[in-house]
Amino acid sequence: MRTEDFQLISSILKERSGLVLTEDKVYLLESRLTPIARQKGMETLDDLINEVRLRRKEDLLNEITEAMTTNESFFFRDNTPFDHLRDKVLPELLGARSNVKRLRIWCAAASTGQEPYSIAITLKEMQAKLQGWNIEIVGTDLSQQVLEKARAGLYSQFEVQRGLPIKMLIKYFTQVGEMWQISEELRNMVTYRPFNLLDNFSILGQFDVVFCRNVLIYFDQATKTQVLDRIRSQMPEDGTLFLGAAETVLGVSDKFKPVAGHRGMYMTSDAPALRKVG
Repeated sequence: MRTEDFQLISSILKERSGLVLTEDKVYLLESRLTPIARQKGMETLDDLINEVRLRRKEDLLNEITEAMTTNESFFFRDNTPFDHLRDKVLPELLGARSNVKRLRIWCAAASTGQEPYSIAITLKEMQAKLQGWNIEIVGTDLSQQVLEKARAGLYSQFEVQRGLPIKMLIKYFTQVGEMWQISEELRNMVTYRPFNLLDNFSILGQFDVVFCRNVLIYFDQATKTQVLDRIRSQMPEDGTLFLGAAETVLGVSDKFKPVAGHRGMYMTSDAPALRKVG
């Protein structure tokens, strides 16, 4: 791929999604965009890039952006955040919100739904403690295509084998042909909506817990800071943020601080002094 072609596509991706594409990822451009070229009746990827350069059609730019920002996901990824949610975050919030009995949890870049459904399963397993509570899980993603799959809650054998305990599969999924579908009750626990992390966060409302895992690694430093600062603006002072294992707020944002002994978990920097001690 010519340098000018790579620069054109990478600049479009950066502008529309925040994704920073380095030149060692040329293979991703070729593997993910060539099928789009063929769907459009074009012979080569060069034809697709020329079309972008000449016309900049919005629907085509959307397709390219979605193709490049679709990332893999699997159930209970890394396990630890879900353990922390169950054992530490939720018990604290249940005490702090006992008067209103309402919580909101946001999964940014929810992809095909495995993360929000992992949270839903975690909550379902705690249902005896959550009687009378209104808990909303919101999953967002840039890609309409992955959100449609998430809403359907339909997964292949390979997908359910990745991270999902067999007892959870049997308890919460039904086999549909060669696929597995998560129960309607759990599907109804999650609301999916399209959202770009470069957009205005205020339309989403406030969240007590935010999962923004394995997303920041694709952004440059300035975009990481902006996203973290915007997340903080949508959280109360006792909110909790979960990031991916390879991500951190250190040197990026002063709006959050790590929770000692809880990898990938962060509290707001102005949280009450007694919070999360121990």
